[in-house]
Amino acid sequence: MPSRNTIIIAIVWLALFAGIIYIVNDLLYPNRAENLGNSETVVLQRDPYGHYRAEAFINGKKVGVMVDTGATGVAISKQLADELGLKSRAAQLTSTANGETISYQTRLAEVRLGGIIAKDVAASIVPNLDGDVLLGMSFLNRMDIRLYQGTMTIRQVPEDGAS
Repeated sequence: MPSRNTIIIAIVWLALFAGIIYIVNDLLYPNRAENLGNSETVVLQRDPYGHYRAEAFINGKKVGVMVDTGATGVAISKQLADELGLKSRAAQLTSTANGETISYQTRLAEVRLGGIIAKDVAASIVPNLDGDVLLGMSFLNRMDIRLYQGTMTIRQVPEDGAS
């Protein structure tokens, strides 16, 4: 049977390990949904790799997204499309960083990032997409976006365009 000192040392090491995991997780994923709030202005922190990743909700399902102002639209994986019960419309040839591929047009009933909500968002189902949803301009073109010193501020603009 382990001694009392061995148990205390093990607990201390476990607590230190848990603390390190918590800190690293905050550095790698600073924009978790619970941290974004419900404001119509969301401030995203750039991750250590220079990307703006966050947690968002697509049709009510929490998903990881990479916000990309250089992407034409929202791109989702076939697996996520199946989970959301999305139907594809027309096939299209899509140019990506990895070359050309076939994708399928669809519509998302709602995309929510913090308190920012966009309805009826054009998207593409990309069969070989792995990882995060690519949150591009079919969502972002409805917003005011500012980049400054490692932060991206996204503000929802009223539908009529008034500020």
